[in-house]
Amino acid sequence: MSTTIGDLVDRVYREYLEPMDDLTSYTTLNEGSELSASDTVITFDGSLLSQEEEDAMDAGTIIECETELMRCVSLDTVNNQVTVVRGVRGTTASTHADGSVLKIAPPFPRKNVFDAVKDQINNLFPTLFAVETQSVTTGDGYTLLGEHDNLGTHNYIVSIIGAISQYTDFSNNSDTTGVKFQSVTCSLIELPNPFTYNDSDGVSRTFNYTTGPSVVHAIQFSGINTGHTAFVTFKKKFIEPTAETDTLTSIGLEQEYEPIIMAGVAAQMISGRDIPTATTDYITEQLAVSNYPVGSSNAIRNSLLQYQQLLVNQARKFLRAKYPESVSVDGLVFGIQS
Repeated sequence: MSTTIGDLVDRVYREYLEPMDDLTSYTTLNEGSELSASDTVITFDGSLLSQEEEDAMDAGTIIECETELMRCVSLDTVNNQVTVVRGVRGTTASTHADGSVLKIAPPFPRKNVFDAVKDQINNLFPTLFAVETQSVTTGDGYTLLGEHDNLGTHNYIVSIIGAISQYTDFSNNSDTTGVKFQSVTCSLIELPNPFTYNDSDGVSRTFNYTTGPSVVHAIQFSGINTGHTAFVTFKKKFIEPTAETDTLTSIGLEQEYEPIIMAGVAAQMISGRDIPTATTDYITEQLAVSNYPVGSSNAIRNSLLQYQQLLVNQARKFLRAKYPESVSVDGLVFGIQS
């Protein structure tokens, strides 16, 4: 089962932001039924809180349930209820199941960590990139990637790494069905988004990407007859996640890249702010476990970024070894190892 973005967020908390011996004060919803998105009076389980923790939910305190932040307006300690303003600080009021965890004054809100994960994934390109191989049928002219009613994520394609087919014999330019694959010459074409064209039946169709890069891609072959199958390997940008249920596989992210993302998220979350001593000590310990000791607590953010860069460089070397960069000079292609 593929790791989800939510799993990655949990791992950031577990390995960097929330030491087990210094967890954020929390309780649970005790509504007797789910909390609707419009409810403004919340009943909580007072048995999980000390008197000091319960008093902390007074007016002005921010509390968190899943990814929603709420601002406390008033506290009723007799009935274990708090009146709140829902969906503050850019979060959305939503329904929560009874028994959901309610964090009190979280130093690292989950929505912020999720947004930081998105930022770090976006920042990986172009140093690192996703790779995807697709089966494409060769044609006389250009072949659009995707379908007008099933666009997919072809707008995230950046370039072609290579293409092969079993149906090409360059010695006599005839088609064969031999067992050997041979390289196929093809080029990537960028078209405006939206792009309107007539299909084989003369019906007007439109490609229109509303998320991600605003470009429509097509591929054009040469040196191979039409109607054959070619396997084309593309370099792609990572797809920006939109929900915690998105999987690493669906956005093109290798599982080996998780430590890169986590180190960057931790550095981003602690940047420019005072953080609890327990968190500082915990991050220092985690870096030491990774054989990357921190010289002082003041250098934690820089150490996280340096550790992240070390991991990025290792991943980049692997990518360049597997997919060497190339340049074309007078029609000849040369690979460049880096």
